[in-house]
Amino acid sequence: MDRAPGTSVRTRLAFSYAGFLMVAGVLLIAVVWVFLLRYVPDEAVRLPARPARSLAGSPGNPGLFIPGRYDLWRAFAPKAALALAALLVLGLVGGWFLAGRMLAPLNRITAATRAAGSGSLSHRIRLPGRRDEFRELADAFDGMLAQIEAHVAEQRRFAANASHELRTPLAIARTLIEVARNDPDRDVDELLARLLAVNQRATDLTEALLVLSRADQGTFTRETVDLSLLAEEATETLLPFAERRGLTVETSGDVALTVGSPALLLQLATNLVHNAIVHNTTGHGGVWVTTSTGPQVVRLTVENTGDVLAPELVATLAEPFRRGTDRVRSDHAGVGLGLAIATSIARAHGGSLDLAPRDGGGLRVTVRLPAAGGGVPAPRPDRAHGSAGHP
Repeated sequence: MDRAPGTSVRTRLAFSYAGFLMVAGVLLIAVVWVFLLRYVPDEAVRLPARPARSLAGSPGNPGLFIPGRYDLWRAFAPKAALALAALLVLGLVGGWFLAGRMLAPLNRITAATRAAGSGSLSHRIRLPGRRDEFRELADAFDGMLAQIEAHVAEQRRFAANASHELRTPLAIARTLIEVARNDPDRDVDELLARLLAVNQRATDLTEALLVLSRADQGTFTRETVDLSLLAEEATETLLPFAERRGLTVETSGDVALTVGSPALLLQLATNLVHNAIVHNTTGHGGVWVTTSTGPQVVRLTVENTGDVLAPELVATLAEPFRRGTDRVRSDHAGVGLGLAIATSIARAHGGSLDLAPRDGGGLRVTVRLPAAGGGVPAPRPDRAHGSAGHP
């Protein structure tokens, strides 16, 4: 924003210090003058002289002159003016240096702000000294820069990964078409089936990106939702998929009321259950979906059996297009956005998503969301359990 040039804050502070010092000096002189007037007569008085020596031998009094108010004013006013002038000079000079020392941290903050505005997000103020208003501002600004830098880096990685993921099906489709064009004995039905699969993958990726964008923006209608019912719906939808892989799926828990978008929260639960089924031990694994309530919070926990995961790997699984161990490619591996979408949905609802490895292998995902109305709902006695497994 273009602004007209004005007086600097340092100059204004210097004049403010000098003005305050002048006001204090004037008040002090006025108080002294008022108290002096109480003991000074209106007119000058001269007491009569006594003899050089009295009969007792003491020295005589040559006479005493007591000045009046006018005489006192003539003697007092010039010196008071000089004192006020000295206070003015001292206030301006001292105020200038004091204002400079006080505003030095602000100058560092301004320089850091300009550096950040030019694109240098790695710059930090790191203002030394004990905590005060300026240092709290500098620390808050450093924290904001760290968050912005991390967010920009994440967005750049996301854009690069998304571009790569979107380019892959297009490149595959182009290769299939070129091979089929140069093959006189091509199987049209097989070609169409492959192109349909590639197109479906690109469509799934595009829809996942749209869901992720919608969750990040937080543009959705909120209403009271029972998280346990959404968990049951997601489990029932994916039950045939779990049966084909020979997995057991169990749901349990209490009523968990929160406020948010039913569609997005259902997407969250579905992503977590699907992730737990896909990345599991085929044939003898299990998935456990539970809901619980606590003070001001409701929880959705999804656990699954599987390979032993290192904590370092688990900490990165919620990043977009991140896959662990055998999460590279499979028929149901998805597009690598399941946990990323779930994390964004949880954040958009004022909650969080935590990942932790299970003892013996597998993953535990815990979603924490604010409870509806801040209360703790009562448990529902007729809670149903669903399972899928071997006969």
